[in-house]
Amino acid sequence: MFYKQDFGQNGENIAENYLKSIGYLIINRNYRCKQGEIDIIAKDNDEIVFIEVKTRSSIIYGKPAEAVNNYKQNHIKKAAEVYIYFNQLENFYIRFDVIEVFLCNKKYKINHIKQAIE
Repeated sequence: MFYKQDFGQNGENIAENYLKSIGYLIINRNYRCKQGEIDIIAKDNDEIVFIEVKTRSSIIYGKPAEAVNNYKQNHIKKAAEVYIYFNQLENFYIRFDVIEVFLCNKKYKINHIKQAIE
């Protein structure tokens, strides 16, 4: 269990560093409310971006983004609504992205899927 949490945390750290390197401003990490959780909340120019990070060591069970099913998407959207409301961000454009992190033997590959959730 701890390995799985550490593995996911490592993927989120890699995703955060990647986002910073391309000019995103990280606003929040691991935002939780009773409606759901959002791994990373960032600002990309004039957009607030809610990002789900999925980390895998192989695609034996499918691509990481495939794990962001309708159930997970609904929780992300509801958590984003709460975050937007409490932080008075109604006047910003918003976007939902998924970042896949493929991590194996301390090497990694990132696939950033913009507008992954409608």
